[in-house]
Amino acid sequence: MRCKHIITLLCLGMLNAMAQAQGSGQELTTIKALDVARYMGTWYEIAKYPNRFQKKCVGETRAEYRLEPDGTLQVINRCRQSSGEMQEAKGVARQLGEATSAKLEVRFAPWWLSFLPSVWGNYWVIDLDKDYQLAAVSEPSREYLWVLSRTPKVDQKTYQELLRRLAEKGFDIKKLELTRQEGVL
Repeated sequence: MRCKHIITLLCLGMLNAMAQAQGSGQELTTIKALDVARYMGTWYEIAKYPNRFQKKCVGETRAEYRLEPDGTLQVINRCRQSSGEMQEAKGVARQLGEATSAKLEVRFAPWWLSFLPSVWGNYWVIDLDKDYQLAAVSEPSREYLWVLSRTPKVDQKTYQELLRRLAEKGFDIKKLELTRQEGVL
């Protein structure tokens, strides 16, 4: 009987953890369609949920995307460190599903590890304006969130409207950390 209770408690704990990871309990949805060619180019990070792999970044964070002949995307992430040096991480992304899918996977591990599912991270475009100027990117558990813009600064009204939509999707917008661009918040 005691074993049965332990198993029940473990199952309840796992269910609770999964529910918390889902934020509001609703499944995370992406935008309806992504035109990958229009998405290519430079995106500036406006805000993000703090994360371990950007711990040393103090500002001027940006990502550059380029479509490769084989259909994958070259990803180059850059940020300024406290030493003043620019840090760079090169990766590759691939689109999941159909040609308009807003679900991508990205990896920064070496190509020879690409067969391991654990080296691929979800990159879901969950909000994008019609002009492809402001985007929000996350993944199913809502642990990570980035707000990206084609310009280093965003109109306050436009940003607040995006935050409202993100809150409706179950994100805790209080966790967002603004990114310094060219030394200015």
